[in-house]
Amino acid sequence: MAGQILWVYAIPIVLIHCLALAAFVPWLFSWTGVIVMVIGVHVFGQGINIGYHRLLTHRSFDTPRWVEYGFVILALCCLQDTPARWVANHRHHHKHSDTEPDPHSPLVHFFWSHVGWLMLRNTGIHTLSAYQASVPDLIRDSFYLKLEKKPMLVFWVYLAHATLFMLLGVAAGALLAGPGSDRLMTALQFGLSLLVWGVLVRTVVVWHITWSVNSLSHMFGYRSYETGEESRNNWLVALLTVGEGWHNNHHHDPASASNQHRWWELDISYYEIKALQLMGLASRVLPPRHRRQRGASTDASAL
Repeated sequence: MAGQILWVYAIPIVLIHCLALAAFVPWLFSWTGVIVMVIGVHVFGQGINIGYHRLLTHRSFDTPRWVEYGFVILALCCLQDTPARWVANHRHHHKHSDTEPDPHSPLVHFFWSHVGWLMLRNTGIHTLSAYQASVPDLIRDSFYLKLEKKPMLVFWVYLAHATLFMLLGVAAGALLAGPGSDRLMTALQFGLSLLVWGVLVRTVVVWHITWSVNSLSHMFGYRSYETGEESRNNWLVALLTVGEGWHNNHHHDPASASNQHRWWELDISYYEIKALQLMGLASRVLPPRHRRQRGASTDASAL
């Protein structure tokens, strides 16, 4: 049914935003929680940027299966959908970018491209046949198939990691409690601060950073390539997403592991993938198209 609210998405999105407002309660503040949040935005966010996007969606590099699953677990802790559904949506976006079938084009309006599209059922992508057509490589994998058959596992993974943050915070708070202080209340306060800042606020921040690629990077910025849609290079989004905001570069060459086409278009995610390669944890890392073509020309001239 057109316009039908997808409650399984809408409820968690609204609920997590409401719970994250606890950050405004002074008793729940700690600088440690803020630091954990900032670090977590990058670490868990790379589950989306590197894991879901560059690895699973575009296969711009290869990695051992355990490393791939590790990125997926980080992404699940961001509560951003199962791997197959996320990848199906993004591949659909590239195929139909800024046309009517695009699931999140800002040509509708900003709010739609940013988050609204997640809250309404889309029969063009939210079906098993659509997943089979878009992500056959993932559906063949028993790990990803299990996540599709039991989507509540996503919530259990999220709850498990939130509980772990809370318990580690309680333990650290109890150890750090000074003499004469209420050890129990100190431990509880520190644990809740890590839960609120390190999990809830971090989740909301990662959401909006990720969503900004769909919205801001199709509305504001410069275009280096004529790609037939509205993708743009947005320096602010690129800074927040450590490289994903060079979106016009990405639409020009989605297969590349790097979105950096000029020296100042810094792509931290690409350098982290190269670091994995140096450690023997990544292979077949695809450089930008102009470098691939240059290499092919060099190889041909050597024949």
